[in-house]
Amino acid sequence: MFKALVVEKDEDGTTRAAVQELSEDRLPEAEVTVDVEYSTLNYKDGLCIGPGGGLVRSYPHVPGIDFAGTVAASDDPRYAPGDKVVLTGWRVGEAHWGGYSQKARVRADWLVPLPEGLTTRDAMAVGTAGLTAMLAIMALEDHGLEPGRGEVLVTGASGGVGSVATAILSHLGYEVAAVTGRPENEAYLKALGASRLVPREDLAETVKRPLESETWAGCIDAVGGAMLARVLGQMKHGASVAAVGLAGGAHLPATVIPFLLRGVNLLGIDSVTQPYAKRVEAWRRISSDLPMDRLEGMIRPAVLEELPELGADILKGRVKGRVVVDVAAG
Repeated sequence: MFKALVVEKDEDGTTRAAVQELSEDRLPEAEVTVDVEYSTLNYKDGLCIGPGGGLVRSYPHVPGIDFAGTVAASDDPRYAPGDKVVLTGWRVGEAHWGGYSQKARVRADWLVPLPEGLTTRDAMAVGTAGLTAMLAIMALEDHGLEPGRGEVLVTGASGGVGSVATAILSHLGYEVAAVTGRPENEAYLKALGASRLVPREDLAETVKRPLESETWAGCIDAVGGAMLARVLGQMKHGASVAAVGLAGGAHLPATVIPFLLRGVNLLGIDSVTQPYAKRVEAWRRISSDLPMDRLEGMIRPAVLEELPELGADILKGRVKGRVVVDVAAG
């Protein structure tokens, strides 16, 4: 028997989440069984835990879109018992039972080996949010971003993606301008390496001019909506914006002028179905480019029993940094 956070739906459509004891025969069919050690909390997890079930397709369901642990059994030659592995994406925790469980059974294609230099706890302090941040940085680099060309803007900087992006960019030698609507997070963001803070209200509204002064050498945007539209008009010539989220809405009230007159690039970052080789490379870069001492400052530890409350908090924007769930506890 093992513990898992199980979400169930009543006949009236009400959902509830609670920790239960399950037997291994309840796990879905797949090639690799993992003893989960750590998971984490993302916005998607909050949707799946909360009322209505968010992205969940069928019940009962175990959420948790990320996990790291040790292979317990494998029918695939790429993995053997004792191997340390990481999983992010592939709709695990949404359409397939996920990481809020002391055991998980998943397809081998969805896993990657834990890179040298990272523990399973480190990996979940990174999680999908950190992987997304690294993929965004790699995309910006592929489009010419390098240190010394000016400030890189990070919107939603206090969140998971923004926190990791700020730490990595600073470590690589970039000047980071961190956008936040919470002035009380200044010390936190400066500790991650932000050069300065930009108040959210400075970028929250669109303006009639499609172009403003060339300000940013690059941008990682987790907000979307009006803020992304505003930022596009402030990018330097040939600069790129990596779009990773839509906390400010999916509608983009922008014009094509920044693309046509300044050659601005808008790069979409998909962390869910990245090819295996790209995921392996991103995790390798994380192990070398993310300073672990700064990573520790982002972590808020948790256990399975706390997740229903934390899931509600992340949907309300009350979670700072990275929640690391000690799944094995208890």
